[in-house]
Amino acid sequence: MGEFKDKLQGVADKVAGSIKESIGKATDNADLEAEGKVQQLKGKGEEIKGKVKGALNDL
Repeated sequence: MGEFKDKLQGVADKVAGSIKESIGKATDNADLEAEGKVQQLKGKGEEIKGKVKGALNDL
């Protein structure tokens, strides 16, 4: 994926993960809460990957 797509996917994963985590907390579902946290971390990784690609392209 390109820089923009990586960043966009990262934001989408962070939002979806946050929603899952909130629903997990509200319903006392530890598995869903953990899944949300993992998805948020994945999103942060995608954003970083996009930033690195952008920095490399600038060189």
